[in-house]
Amino acid sequence: MPALRPSPTVAVVIPAKDEQERIAATVRAVSSLPVVDVVVVVDDGSSDLTSKAARDAGAVVVAHRRNRGKAAAMHTGARAVAERERARPRPGVGPRPLLFVDADLADSAVRTAPLAGPVLAGEADMTIAVLPRQATAGGGRGLVVGLSRKGTVAATGWSPEQPLSGMRCLTRAAFEAALPLAPGWGVETALTIDLLRAGFRVREVPCDLHHRVTGKDLRAQLHRAAQYRDVARALGRRRVQDALRRLTR
Repeated sequence: MPALRPSPTVAVVIPAKDEQERIAATVRAVSSLPVVDVVVVVDDGSSDLTSKAARDAGAVVVAHRRNRGKAAAMHTGARAVAERERARPRPGVGPRPLLFVDADLADSAVRTAPLAGPVLAGEADMTIAVLPRQATAGGGRGLVVGLSRKGTVAATGWSPEQPLSGMRCLTRAAFEAALPLAPGWGVETALTIDLLRAGFRVREVPCDLHHRVTGKDLRAQLHRAAQYRDVARALGRRRVQDALRRLTR
């Protein structure tokens, strides 16, 4: 059986919750990219009109009845892309890489394009966006970023500049190798560690993206606490797995 040609295009997956104000602009922005021919929005239990806004903007929409977290939304989006490819096969062409985009990027989402280049060219298996300093300062102290970075260095020897960046493009083979995804907000840290350990090539790419930063109110503090918890769990689970492997050698 002849080898499949690499896909010349990527599929965008956008996890979204309560993003009716920005999701349409985000969908239109990524849809304008020449390398994008599928856009899937996963409405992760929104209480507003996120699904309608995304659908009206031209996206394929898959909705969770309840909020299941970012990792689950990413997995649902990847499955939706695979189902679409089975329904509309491209003979001789391999599966599309997946470009994960945050729902709140709005018009700046068009500048995720540099993430796709190295993956489509076969130069990287996963690219990670490095964002510039945002116009509005966030309310965090860098604790979650520091935890993720130190954990990644300890596990792989590589020190990412922005380990929690959610804008990533990866081959389907890389995505499937990372399954099951670490739950919740630990997904990015675990993706990086698991793929590097499996021998995949990971590269950070500067992207001029702008999104809402987390503030300093109680809701923001609770969000950061959940992030810290999920990253710590992802790192802890991998340390336990390492210890068990050493014991069974």
